[in-house]
Amino acid sequence: MEDFYSFFIFWCLIILQRLIELRIARNNEKWMMEQGAIEYGHEHYRFIVWMHLLFFLVFISEKITLNRGISDTWQWLLFVFILTQLVRVWALFSLGKYWNTKIIVLPGANVVKRGPYRWIKHPNYLIVSIELLVIPLLFNCFLTAAVFTLLNIFMLSIRIPKEEQALKTYTEYEGAFHKCNRFLPKLLKKYDN
Repeated sequence: MEDFYSFFIFWCLIILQRLIELRIARNNEKWMMEQGAIEYGHEHYRFIVWMHLLFFLVFISEKITLNRGISDTWQWLLFVFILTQLVRVWALFSLGKYWNTKIIVLPGANVVKRGPYRWIKHPNYLIVSIELLVIPLLFNCFLTAAVFTLLNIFMLSIRIPKEEQALKTYTEYEGAFHKCNRFLPKLLKKYDN
């Protein structure tokens, strides 16, 4: 029973974090739209929202119905999870008012090249990809980890090209990120600010 309480507290904390992030995203969206920003990819956004909602429902369902216990490697998985949360906050603060869950681009805005964006183009998508794997694995929810990792790969294959096209159209994105990879940093090269 103690395992279930740990799981439930963990699950609630993640839900609370997501709700806070949605509030921040809405405030940022309002500010950006007032500045003349343009939204891209709204046709696929609802599928991303549904994917994340289903992730939490399937995760809790697999845990309860299949009576999944905590992983034997929970300490390592929890360490990876905490590390991703630190990078998540770093990415969010690096983008500031430009951070959003939607693709919203302010024409002519300077592309953010600080924080984790100094080394990779999409640190937040990398973080979400790791979370969708690590969170369920903490509680041996292998089905959830596999299904939502695959769904996320599919969704990112749609979302990232849309986002990059919007950024290339309205900002100096291509020139700013010509030395960076999408997900893996090039650690051997030094970049100028």
